[in-house]
Order: sequence, then C-alpha cells, then structure tokens
Amino acid sequence: METHYADTFFRRGAEFLGSRYPIMAGAMTWISDPKLVATVCNEGGFGTLAGGNTPPRILEKQIEETRNMTDRPFGVNVITIAPAYQEHLQLISKMKPPFVIFAGSFPKASEIQLAKEAGARVLCFASTKSIAERMLRYGVDGLILEGMEAGGHVGHVSLMILLQQVLFEFQDIPVFVAGGIASGRMCAHLFLMRAAGVQLGTRFAVAEESCAHPEFKKYFLRAHARSAVSTPQFDSRLPVVAVRALKNRGHEEFNKLQMELIGKLDRGEIKRNEAQHQVENFWMGALRKAVIDGDIERGSLMAGQSVGLVDKIQSVREIIQELVRDTESELVRVRDLFIS
Repeated sequence: METHYADTFFRRGAEFLGSRYPIMAGAMTWISDPKLVATVCNEGGFGTLAGGNTPPRILEKQIEETRNMTDRPFGVNVITIAPAYQEHLQLISKMKPPFVIFAGSFPKASEIQLAKEAGARVLCFASTKSIAERMLRYGVDGLILEGMEAGGHVGHVSLMILLQQVLFEFQDIPVFVAGGIASGRMCAHLFLMRAAGVQLGTRFAVAEESCAHPEFKKYFLRAHARSAVSTPQFDSRLPVVAVRALKNRGHEEFNKLQMELIGKLDRGEIKRNEAQHQVENFWMGALRKAVIDGDIERGSLMAGQSVGLVDKIQSVREIIQELVRDTESELVRVRDLFIS
C-alpha cells in the first residue's frame, strides 16, 4: 500500500509509540485482552491492555501473555479511581511495561514519576485545557486528547473545542486525538492539524478478534450515534466520571444506584470513597454482563458516538489497512485542491 503522504504525518507519532502507524486501539475493559492488543500491534497499530479493576495476578499474566504474542511496544491502561489502582501501580514497578496510560481521573505527580522510573513512557488523558496543563507539569510524555464523543469514562467538552484549546496550543509534546473517530478520512484532517496520532475504541470493539459476545457486537451494528449517551451526576458529594454507553436497562439501574448511594451518604451509612468504589464495581460487573455474557439489556454497552458509523465486523488487519488507505487518499485529495 502506497502511503507517501500519510507516512509524513505518521512519523512523529509512530516513532514515539514504536509502531508502524500511530493508530491506537483504546483500552476497553473486558475487551482489550492480550489477543486483541497483540493483534493490533502485529498489524502495525498500538494496542493497550485495559487494567480496569482486574486482579493484579491476572493483569500480570495478561502482560506476560501479550509479550509472548508480540515483540512490538504496547500500553497498560490503569484507572485511577478503580479499587485495584494502588495494586496496579505496584505491578507496573514490577513488570515495567513500555507504556503506561492513566485514565479515570488525575494521577498524582508521584504516580507518574513511579511509572517513568519503571522505564515506561507515560500518556494521560486530557478532557480540558487545564487538565492538559496539569499533566504536562507532572511530567507526562504525551497526551491523549479525548472529546466527550468517546465511549467509557469521558469528560464534558467536545473534541471540536479541545482541538482548538489544546491541540493547536501544545505542539511541543505528542498529542493523540480520541473521541468519535471512525474513518481514515477524518484521521487525515486530524493529522493535518498536527495530531501525533489517533485513538479508536468502538471500531475495535466489534473487530473479529474482539472477545466481545456476538450479541454485543450485533447491538453495536444496529445502534445510532444518538443511542450512546453519557451518565449524569446527581450530587457533588458523589463525583461520577461520566460514562458514555448505549442506553438500556443497565443505564437506568446505574442512575438508581447513584440515588441509593446519595441516600446512604445523607444518612451517614457510607463514606464517600466507599460510594465511589461501589460505582466503579457496578460498571465492572455490568461490563462483564454485556461483553462476556451477551446481556444487552442489563449489561453496560460502553460505546462512543462513532457507533453510528460502525456498520460491519472486520478483522483488525482490515480496520487498520482501511484507516491507512483512506488517510492517504484524503491527503492526496486535499493536495489536489491546492494544485488544481
């Protein structure tokens, strides 16, 4: 595949990640397992294991399995608000993965330093300009600029605004862009804006190599962009990182859980950190119901609004090759606009 123009724009992000293409498969709990991550890496992209609330011994095994399946760099995603977070930090020091990606909330400067001392390059999500500035002060090596269009834990600012507030302003550090991305044509324009790379989740969630249940994948293929909605926060005492998922009974049950926990906080029956852990445990369990068991009614169907652009199941190879090919084609089209 001829990628003369795309290679020019791929170079910075690819060199940073150690991959052929700066196309990242976002970490998805219960989905981003060693098989999917290694396949993405072997096909030229960059895969990331989802730490979630995985028991440390299992995450350790997954890191080892991934290393046995690919000789390419990959990331380990850890969620700062997950109950197992501190144990995951200890595991990072032991296993020394090539990349660590912090998600969920804000890691402390000391936690970023811990990962770097383990030899990892560190990426953090930035859903606002102020978060991007803070993470840079803390010493991250790169940013993932994620708009609210994305699936899973998200912020409240659209990618359109973040591109102008962050991508245009921070050119001295690699900035990867995520949220609502599904096509190579869109990727081309993000590269033209000087993005170091792109991250996609929803398209890889329905890849042939994804372990997700067939019913889960079918539901995604039928969904519309407006079907992926984010969860509300009802009380500032229970800070809930918004989660974007396809609306179903599980989504409604989460809202009920919040109200129950707020009632317990009012009555002094529970502490705030315990309430937050119950929130995260809910999502971990609900995700398993959907992804592994195929319970599309009560499970959590985390998806970005790009779900409205996903209409077929493809192999990882087909997804990456299509993204690369369409990126190149769009860059050629833009070039021709200037010389015609």
